[in-house]
Amino acid sequence: MLRSLYTAATGMDAQQTRMDVTANNLANANTTGFKKERAEFEDLMSTVLAVPTAPDPTSPSAPTPLEVGLGVRTASTTRSQAQGELLNTKNPLDVAVEGTGFFAVRQPNGDLAYTRAGNFRVDATGRLVTAHGETVEPDITVPSDATSVTIERDGTVSARVPGRDQPEELGTLELTLFPNPGGMISLGRNLLAATPASGDPLRVKPGDQGSGSLAQGFLENSNVQAVEEMISMISTQRAYEMNSKVIQTADQMLQRLTSLR
Repeated sequence: MLRSLYTAATGMDAQQTRMDVTANNLANANTTGFKKERAEFEDLMSTVLAVPTAPDPTSPSAPTPLEVGLGVRTASTTRSQAQGELLNTKNPLDVAVEGTGFFAVRQPNGDLAYTRAGNFRVDATGRLVTAHGETVEPDITVPSDATSVTIERDGTVSARVPGRDQPEELGTLELTLFPNPGGMISLGRNLLAATPASGDPLRVKPGDQGSGSLAQGFLENSNVQAVEEMISMISTQRAYEMNSKVIQTADQMLQRLTSLR
């Protein structure tokens, strides 16, 4: 009886985690470059009350074991790498990645971080930076007197400067690939950090080695589908209610036992 109480409690805890993940997905439904996550579960080790035995003509055999599960736990959260919808902003410094790859940015402490959010801008010195001021890698500086900036699909950045007939090439935006992008961890501010699980980063020119291409004047929206998340929320709530019902039923059975005389 007590085993069922603890087992149901693990189920409620797991469904609470799933609800937390779903809530975070919905909260970021309009976050640029956000990738939705999914909670994954695994069962806990079962208590084996009797092991199966081989056939024996001299004694009864048990072809199957007698075991009782001990519940569930959250194993991991998996981030979907599906492409988000591209929104036309008509802002020349907005860049979306069509396909795989991340922009590399340099944080104030010197560490590299990675993002799919290409809502860039220039700082006081003309450097291309993120909304929070992280410098885009490799470093690209836009002249203060530039009249227009062009970002090609292969990452080539050029600007038109008064007094010159041809655009001035400023550099090339690169993309970073990972063997296992799902192994990266979130830092907030639309940033991800590499881990040993994600593998060694590989910086490439957009379009090379299977990386995506760039789209100037567009931003990649979140890949969260609100309808799917609402369905997940409903199923999570029902599973939570069923586990709570198990606890109520086990409690009633215990009350009946303690009332016996």
